[in-house]
This record gives sequence, C-alpha cells and structure tokens, in this order.
Amino acid sequence: MLDVISPSDPLTLKSQLPAYIRARGHLTARLQDSGRGTRVFDLSEAGGYRLKFPHADQCEAMIVNTGGGMAGGDHLALSLSLGPKAVAVCSTQSAEKIYRAERDRAEIIATLTLEDTAELAWLPQETILFDGAQLHRQLRVDMVASATFMACETVVFGRSAMGETVHKAQLTDHWDIRRNGKLVFAERLRMAGDIQALLDRRTIGAGARAITTLVYVAPDAEARLEETRTLLAPDDSAPVEWGASAWNGLLCIRAVSTDASALRRQTARFLNRFRQRPLPRVWQC
Repeated sequence: MLDVISPSDPLTLKSQLPAYIRARGHLTARLQDSGRGTRVFDLSEAGGYRLKFPHADQCEAMIVNTGGGMAGGDHLALSLSLGPKAVAVCSTQSAEKIYRAERDRAEIIATLTLEDTAELAWLPQETILFDGAQLHRQLRVDMVASATFMACETVVFGRSAMGETVHKAQLTDHWDIRRNGKLVFAERLRMAGDIQALLDRRTIGAGARAITTLVYVAPDAEARLEETRTLLAPDDSAPVEWGASAWNGLLCIRAVSTDASALRRQTARFLNRFRQRPLPRVWQC
C-alpha cells in the first residue's frame, strides 16, 4: 500500500471516499463474420466506458474512457469474443493514464475469446503510470489452435517530456493465453517501490522509461521469427532495444527504451510491416 500524503487532509481519508464515487465499468461484445465482413452482434456497456466502431476497412473496436484516466479504486472489466472467421483489431482512443492512488489500486481485467480461424489484434495505446500510481492488470485469452492472436502492450513510466519521474508506484501485470484449453503463455510481472531506480539498474532497464511486450500466437508464429528479427533491425537514430524469440507455437518480442516516443514510432513501424495492415487511425504517429 502507498502511504497517504497528508493524513490530516479529510479528502484523503478512506472514510471520505465511498465506493460509489469510484469508476466501475464493464464492456462486453460479441463479433461475428456476417459474410460481408465482421460485425457487432451483441454489445453491453456500463460505467464510464464505451466501445465504438469507427468506419474503416477493417473492424475496429475502440475502447473509450470518458473519465480521461483511472485513479485508485477504478475498475474496468472487458469481455470480447470473436466467432468463427471474425477478424478485428481492438485499440484505445488514447493512452490510458493511471493517476496517483491513495489506497486502492486501479484494475483492468480483459477476457478475450477466439473461435475457429478468428483473428484478433489487441493493440491498445500506451499505459502511462504517474508517480504514486497503483495498477493491477490481467489479460486472459482463450483461443482455438486455428485462430490468430496478437497482443501489444506498452507501459510508460512518467512523461519525460514533462519532467515527470516515477519514484513510488506499483504495477502487477498478469497474462494467461490458452490454446485449445492448454496454457501456452503465462507471465507475472510485478514492479513496486522506486520504479525509476529499478529501471535504472543495468540488468533490468538500463535507464529505460518505457517497455513493450508483444506476443503473437498463430499457426505460423514460429516460422516468422527470422522475419521478425529482420524487421526489428537496429535503428541508430532511435534508442530502442529489441529482442525476439519463438517457441511452442508463439512469438514473443520485448523492447525497452529511454525514449517513449521513439519506442512508439518503432512499434508502429513494426506492426505495420508485420501485420501488413494499417493500424487503427488513432495510432497514427
């Protein structure tokens, strides 16, 4: 738990922060192939979150947080399922900002289901953690072997252009991907305390202020490893370090950078080339 800045301030006392002022939302959607493209067949929204589908050449599901960010105690549960042959990309309207939490953590729980030959690209824009933030995030995926799934998540620790630093925060990030019911990818990330000092350690971040994890699970995932490494060839003008590996029917990419903007540009360039499809318009750099 993070300490309250000023225990004498009544606005920071837990007794003064009833649950009903916290943002608790959920989004549930079912996407199916209509024979003329992927369409929304069921949609449920609650709280300050909306799922919009702008007109585009591909089915784009856009998560909108009308609150403009998340603070301690806020909660979002999202459930998205794709029927056979459905093809979609899911992103966010903007970077998700995680503000200071006095006591309770913010939570984001995403559950994704892909049926036969469905394709989903989970491409939210960056998550920005501010000093004092607490975030617990879970990504749960249940897919069949013939489906194709890509997830790309970037976390930015403070906006360096604004002179921000993250000295006290907490992040837990859990990923579970199951293929035909079998767990093929599980990851548990926990960062707590002085995040900047942690990332400054040579064996962890070597001064990084932004990190990206990308996972691609598909029938051709392992066969695309060399192609991926070629696309990730170093760019001397961008301070981004990449690494890629493939095993067990999946491809995993990690990236760190001292410059969040450079990491975003490099990630967008890679996604365009790897997917050979345009990114959602909100991603345009």
